Amino acid sequence: MSLQEILSPSIKKAIQELFEVSIEKIEFQATRKDFEGDITVVIFPLLKVIKGNPVEIGTKIGNYLTENLNEVEKFNVVAGFLNIVISDVYFVNFFNEILPNKTFGFGSVTENDKAVMVEYSSPNTNKPLHLGHVRNNLLGYSVAEIIKASGKKVYKTQIINDRGIHICKSMLAWQKFGQGETPETSGLKGDHLVGKYYVRFDQEYKLQISDLISKGITEEEAKKLAPIILEAQQMLLDWEAGKPEVIQLWKTMNQWVYDGFAQTYKNLGVDFDSYYYESNTYLLGKEVVQFGLEKGIFEKDPDGSVWIDLTEDGLDRKIVLRSDGTAVYMTQDIGTAIQRVKDFPDVGGMVYTVGNEQDYHFKVLFLILKKLGFDWAANLFHLSYGMVELPSGKMKSREGTVVDADDLMQEMTATAQSISEALGKLEGYSSEEKAKLYKTIGLGALKYYILKVDPKKSMTFNPEESVDFAGNTGPFIQYTYARIQSILRKANFDFVTPSEVKVLHEKEKELVKQLALFPEIIQNAAQNHSPALLANYTYDLVKEFNSFYQNVSILGEENLDKKVFRVQLSQKVADTIKLAFRLLGIDVPERM
Repeated sequence: MSLQEILSPSIKKAIQELFEVSIEKIEFQATRKDFEGDITVVIFPLLKVIKGNPVEIGTKIGNYLTENLNEVEKFNVVAGFLNIVISDVYFVNFFNEILPNKTFGFGSVTENDKAVMVEYSSPNTNKPLHLGHVRNNLLGYSVAEIIKASGKKVYKTQIINDRGIHICKSMLAWQKFGQGETPETSGLKGDHLVGKYYVRFDQEYKLQISDLISKGITEEEAKKLAPIILEAQQMLLDWEAGKPEVIQLWKTMNQWVYDGFAQTYKNLGVDFDSYYYESNTYLLGKEVVQFGLEKGIFEKDPDGSVWIDLTEDGLDRKIVLRSDGTAVYMTQDIGTAIQRVKDFPDVGGMVYTVGNEQDYHFKVLFLILKKLGFDWAANLFHLSYGMVELPSGKMKSREGTVVDADDLMQEMTATAQSISEALGKLEGYSSEEKAKLYKTIGLGALKYYILKVDPKKSMTFNPEESVDFAGNTGPFIQYTYARIQSILRKANFDFVTPSEVKVLHEKEKELVKQLALFPEIIQNAAQNHSPALLANYTYDLVKEFNSFYQNVSILGEENLDKKVFRVQLSQKVADTIKLAFRLLGIDVPERM
């Protein structure tokens, strides 16, 4: 049982007996480092129902607890805060309870509980994945894993934007300038090859615009009249009309991209349970618009276009069907959400991992789905995240100035290699073991650096800083895990059986307290859709362990009970690091 679960009933009983009032909820918080105590009861909320001095109220409750609860050793009251000191026996018993539990902190799915669908990645098939996609994928994957660990069934999905003018630009440029080049003949990954022609299109387009401007045409007109953009627009019409040779080229080039994406996802360590394609979903939602018209949710304008008026909800009027009967993105997203629940009937909510430039779009989408009467619409969440940039600034796909995801992962591995070699601690490693270690450290650095930041915040990714072996970084935490594995390998005695320790060193107690927070952190991270809470908890745990390691003898301890307890404590810390990093999609090395 957690401390809150033990203390709450006794505090409520104390309040009833001492002040003759009943309280529904007790507010706890961690005791500040500068005060003695293991957990703090906040007295101020009680003043709504108990009249008096908060110090006197806290003192009376503290005396009651020390007299009636074995776990409470002593207390002190500072202003409106009751700081409670818990007995060592409680912490030892708690630790012995969690020790054999290999998934301590994880919840389990309960019967009839609704599943959550998490959407992430959702790239365009005209270019490879870049640094922005990396943040999206890492966030979406980690949030899905954290929600799963909190005790819910989770489906991971994405929608691939595989149609539209931007796709036709790559197709047209390849047709004009590609000379039959393929991933096999070029040696390029398929997504890189297609991205190369997306950049080539933009280069040709700019040259044609400049040429037209030099002939006296305005820039605005030149952008519309450039022959290559007119050809791309015609190709889009041909695609929509189902012209066989255009469809075949589209299928061929898309497959190149899908094969490239699959390799990137594998290297990044993310996966999906289902895929949706815009070419299949862009017609979805049109029949829902008809239903909405009949129900008076939507309204038709004189030109035949269909709108929804959300001004009373603090938003604006939004089009859901053009006058020519074609769908807009909003129509498609409405239809796709409904289709997903049809495909996965146990889904009761969805998380959309999409950048914060789409905040308004999702407000409108969620509101429309609620007005259409779908009960699961109350459980839709936009995991809105900030832009990610490099110290050198923003990136632009069409100009070819993006930081490619594959190149970034390769660079991170190479950086990890150079730092590891400089530290010179790799004696006895085979070349395969070294390569695996470099990748583990490099990708761990990348993932941790991105995930430790609150998703809502924009961030600058600094590759060199992320691979630092000190401070709040992935490699620092991985190194601590490897250090503990070294301790466990050297422990040549039985440390499976619980020890008979009764009194704890201050550093041991602090470490057990930190471990005890793990279940609550997982729940908070799931509810807030924030891997940053879990990442920073793991860093705090590692800092606490390193303080313990520096101040307390482990294998050098003469008392066997104490030695066993300290090795077990170290092992539990390592297990928790591994579990936490698993939820962040990060591997841990057995030695470094």
